[in-house]
Amino acid sequence: MTLISSKLMYIGVISVIIIAVASYGLFFYFQRVNETSIRESIFEQELERQINSTKSVSQHVGSDLRLVTSMLQGLADSLYIQNEMLSGDNVNNLLQEKFNQLNSVTKVDSLLITDNEGVITTHKASVGMKTFVNIDISSNDYMKQTMESLQPVYSNGFTGIDGKYRIVITYPITSVKDGHYIGTVVANLPTIEFFKNYGNVNDINSQFLVAFDRNGNLLAVGASGDLVGKNFFGNETQQFINYNKVLNNLTQYLLAGNAGHAMYDYGKGERLNTQSPVLVGTQPVYFVQVVTPTDRIYLKINSVLFTEGIKMFSLLTGTTAAIIFLVFLLRKWYGILENEVAKRTRDLNESNYKLMKANESLKIKDEAQNQFINVAAHELRTPIQPILNAIYLLQSADLSTAKKNQYIDIIKRNTEKLGRLAEDILDVTRIESNTLKLMKERVNLYDLILNIVEEYKRNIQLIHKDLVVNYESPDRTIFITGDKLRLNQVLLNLLDNAGKFTKKGSITVTTAIMSKKVQVTVKDTGVGIHPEIFPKLFSKFVTKSDRGTGLGLFISKNIIEAHGGKIWAKSSSQQEGATFIFTLPLIDKENGESQEENDEKND
Repeated sequence: MTLISSKLMYIGVISVIIIAVASYGLFFYFQRVNETSIRESIFEQELERQINSTKSVSQHVGSDLRLVTSMLQGLADSLYIQNEMLSGDNVNNLLQEKFNQLNSVTKVDSLLITDNEGVITTHKASVGMKTFVNIDISSNDYMKQTMESLQPVYSNGFTGIDGKYRIVITYPITSVKDGHYIGTVVANLPTIEFFKNYGNVNDINSQFLVAFDRNGNLLAVGASGDLVGKNFFGNETQQFINYNKVLNNLTQYLLAGNAGHAMYDYGKGERLNTQSPVLVGTQPVYFVQVVTPTDRIYLKINSVLFTEGIKMFSLLTGTTAAIIFLVFLLRKWYGILENEVAKRTRDLNESNYKLMKANESLKIKDEAQNQFINVAAHELRTPIQPILNAIYLLQSADLSTAKKNQYIDIIKRNTEKLGRLAEDILDVTRIESNTLKLMKERVNLYDLILNIVEEYKRNIQLIHKDLVVNYESPDRTIFITGDKLRLNQVLLNLLDNAGKFTKKGSITVTTAIMSKKVQVTVKDTGVGIHPEIFPKLFSKFVTKSDRGTGLGLFISKNIIEAHGGKIWAKSSSQQEGATFIFTLPLIDKENGESQEENDEKND
């Protein structure tokens, strides 16, 4: 018996050792597979984040270029300049004021005005820089392009007489009366100071920004300052990057107007490069690349993997010790161990699942926040600039009453637009915090819709004369319990939405009494609802329009549902018109309560 027991113990010990060795071997194998999977997943997330960041940088640069151009336009349209007063104290003061405004947006070295021959008449420059008057600059390429096209020009890079590398934005001065050419407004921007507003342009050992003009000249670069002003495909730059083929192909693709990304190593460590053209209108004027040393990305990945590896290794060690302890002491504990391992496995899976869901939730929130910032920034900037220009023009000189009224009307319209945007954002906040309150009262829905449709018809036909707006209802008394202001808001949202996509044709509103409820339909003959938009039509920030925040339908859905109704949409498969439908409970004619409230009491 002793011999048998010894053999069994020996076999048990050997079995435990084999199991332990095999377990550790499998652990390291699956750990390597798991690490590879996690590494690839995190790297893909970082890549996607950098692609979105690069796109955002290019959009920000383009937005600031348009803002500078708008301010130059305001100067070109001012009263003194339009009267062809291109010099003198008044023009000097006007130019100084505009120069200060431009420098509040971005660094501008100088601002000048030329006559129609390209001769400088007035010049403002930063402290320490020389000013030039009566100098002919018509031979410069950007002046030739401006005088030929009579359009704003965004120049390629060039080296000034002080050795600083710059770009120029010009705006032609043309008479608002007969369109003849008067001169040009010219703003000089130092490229390094301009582009460092959008990213690091100094340190190659961290994420940095590279900017190009249309000829491939470097406007800003996080490597060596000596490369600014050099052509990317020139010998000096190519020596710096060791003639790297991947980077050359990627940059050629960018200069052709295309976004993209790639990884490469030109001898200074592996890099992740994402790129995007800078658009003004639909044309690329400059190009940016965001470059990140991949060791920065892998450092973050390795930290996560190390922590997870310690957890897994600790778990395996504890499990092995428990197995040995149970095998040698009490075999009956085997069942307990099996249950514990199963429980820990479930806990681990649950933890991984929660971690995955948390990452997905953070990603969705991050995307929603970026989308909200982009939408809000665009929608806020659109009305603010016309307001500023109108105020500036009101202050700049004596104006006729008609002109003053015109500028005041611009301020009024755009202020109202800002107000509507603020109200939409507040409504979304109320909805998401469950604080949306309704001031319900007895309402004749027929009268409410009729008034809104008539008012909308008057306004829209001033813009689209070929658009017909009708209201059709077999019933003139349709009583509901509701909030008049909120129901007005829903109907105006649906009519405005139809008007955006229906330049001519018709918009028809109909009401129909159904069992215990009224159905309201808004149908148009426009382009219909884009298939990509349809599944998420009533979500926030969903729009294919070039204006609007995409909040209207989201707010409308929540208002209708707060009234106990439902809202949905239909779209023709040929994209010939869209139909929006919502229902509301009717008031019981006997006791004045809504049908749903009456049913609840009866129940």
